[in-house]
Amino acid sequence: MRRRSGWKIGIILALLIVSGVFLYITPFNLGLDLKGGVHVVLEADELAGPVTNENMQGVVSIIERRINALGVSEPLIQRQGARRVIIELPGIHDQQQAIDTVGKTALLEFKDPYGNTVLDGSLLKTVQLGTDRYGRPAIDLEFDREGVQLFAQLTSRYQGQTTKIILDGEVLQEVMIREPILEGKAQITGSFSMEEARHMVVLLQEGSLPVPMKIMEIRNVGPTLGQDSIDRSFKAGIVGVILVLLYMLAYYKLPGVVADLALLVYIVILLGVLSGINAVLTLPGIAGIILSVGMAVDANVLIFERIKEELAEGKRLTSAIEVGFDRAFKTILDSNITTLITAVVLFYVGSGSVRGFAVTLGIGILTSMFTAIVVTKVILKIMVDSKPELMAKHFSMGGLRRS
Repeated sequence: MRRRSGWKIGIILALLIVSGVFLYITPFNLGLDLKGGVHVVLEADELAGPVTNENMQGVVSIIERRINALGVSEPLIQRQGARRVIIELPGIHDQQQAIDTVGKTALLEFKDPYGNTVLDGSLLKTVQLGTDRYGRPAIDLEFDREGVQLFAQLTSRYQGQTTKIILDGEVLQEVMIREPILEGKAQITGSFSMEEARHMVVLLQEGSLPVPMKIMEIRNVGPTLGQDSIDRSFKAGIVGVILVLLYMLAYYKLPGVVADLALLVYIVILLGVLSGINAVLTLPGIAGIILSVGMAVDANVLIFERIKEELAEGKRLTSAIEVGFDRAFKTILDSNITTLITAVVLFYVGSGSVRGFAVTLGIGILTSMFTAIVVTKVILKIMVDSKPELMAKHFSMGGLRRS
């Protein structure tokens, strides 16, 4: 039996090692409720005229792309009413950085010497971060076919004169046109840092907002509350796990030891998977982990009770274990699939911390099924091989018949 379980033991040990490595080298990303960050409320400018639902959806989409390009972990971006957008940025504590990322309209304009706009950012083909001839940060631009023609006309017609490059009404650069530029390429230089240049690239790459937005509220969410929440949640999780371990040990005796070992394996693998996929940990996410621990134990309870029923019908212990696992699997699968569907719906419909809860719950469900069906069975068979009479006794059966 041990030989037949050898490859399963190898898989379990490999998962434990990989999970341990991920936990050691990859710290958890924390959400806004735990890490702190910036909370911003934007509203469409009344002077922009009527605001359509399509325009507001475009605003949300562009802001999402801007934030994702900067690598902010699990931001919250959602509409509030017809004209407002709520944004939460975990790990961002610089309010000006938040304003520069989400609040700018990002309307790039090239004006002739008389102040007329000749072409704008909608005609850009590519935008890249570069350097000027002195090695300073710069922004390299390339226009599409229409932009190439307009830019060629601008640089040809006003050769020897000064043109202005403007972003959201602010002059980025005044350029003396020395010769016509026919290939549709330009470079914006100035006294900005590499980080500022990167922000401009992100804004220009993702396009301008369909309507101007003004900031109605911006505030920092302090990390102190988050640390308190982490500490309390960590203590609650430890206490909960210990109580579950003690209960299983007291109720099932030696089989309870099997369940406890499987539960510890489950916790290590679950945390390793969450760390490995770089999941964002939120307070509801921690609740999802604690909830999934109870579900993992529940699967073991179903299996043990099925085994006891098979033993009560007179089956040998090894046969009772096989049949018990097979029959319990159907019940475990049905109950977990319904919960998994709920987690999937929460992930796609929800946002922010709700999605964090859905992720941890969903991964917890899948991991608990693996540990219940594979890990528990392997450990149980090893225990039966080594102490068959004692295992049968603790399954509330007197005489044991070996197969």
